[in-house]
Amino acid sequence: MSSTLTTTHFHFPNQKSVYRGKVREVYNINDELLVMIATDRLSAFDVVLPKGIPYKGQILNQIATKFMELTADIVPNWLVASPDPNVAVGHLCEPFKVEMVIRGYLSGHAAREYALGKRTICGVTMQEGLKENDKFSTPIITPTTKADNGSHDEDISREAILANQIVSEEEYLILEKYTRALYQRGTEIAASRGLILVDTKYEFGKTKDGQIVLIDEIHTPDSSRYFYAEGYQERQDKGEEQKQLSKEFVRRWLIENGFQGKKGQQIPEMTDAYIETVSDRYIELFVNILGEQFVKADITNINERIEKNVLEYLKNR
Repeated sequence: MSSTLTTTHFHFPNQKSVYRGKVREVYNINDELLVMIATDRLSAFDVVLPKGIPYKGQILNQIATKFMELTADIVPNWLVASPDPNVAVGHLCEPFKVEMVIRGYLSGHAAREYALGKRTICGVTMQEGLKENDKFSTPIITPTTKADNGSHDEDISREAILANQIVSEEEYLILEKYTRALYQRGTEIAASRGLILVDTKYEFGKTKDGQIVLIDEIHTPDSSRYFYAEGYQERQDKGEEQKQLSKEFVRRWLIENGFQGKKGQQIPEMTDAYIETVSDRYIELFVNILGEQFVKADITNINERIEKNVLEYLKNR
């Protein structure tokens, strides 16, 4: 798996700094632009797994940039260009220190909390009598704190966000409005592909002129969960697992192998055969989510390819 992109060490003209997240590496160009590189790193339970997944970065970047284009009419975003399959270039923004998670269904983290008997998440009450993957009567917003490098994201309520002045009330109302509008658009697009957008998260930032914009990624399998619409209700009625398109299959595999990111737990071995199945699943996600074929970029020397394309873009912009 030597052809995966697991880290970068570029030195672009007018480069000020580099931020390395769990999956993306972001280069600050002259405090004006950000060059965001989607690596092939895979994270689960806020832990970066030891091996990269071929084409994962390309898949995430191309899904995110496509959905930025498909939602730009309802919510402004940071994106300027995508000069390479793994790269997005956008305006430098000051990110809000919260992630806006919106859930239309009782799945994932919310379902795990519900199974423990909890009926409130992030200050929002979940109705009684639900089973895993049931639809909420109204989508709920369950924010998390935006973790620093290596830290866990933490659930937080709207009230706590305002009380701790993490975001002003005026700005938070805009974040909520944008979150619901994006989820509604994402739900409509998913339905046109025979999918259900179960839950997702959005990140927002503020440009130098004070405009609130969508940043980072949108509607990717790393930030979102999708079900196949066909057979959804029948599976619910029978108490069967839903057929889904998301990173949840990796989380399930880790749980089955005794890992949930908790102290003292060891990451199970990821064989080349298993990694290949994960790569295939991500390609399946791309095809189904975007409704188009996935064209594999040349990964013979992925670092050289990215550097060449970014340098050419910066020179000619």
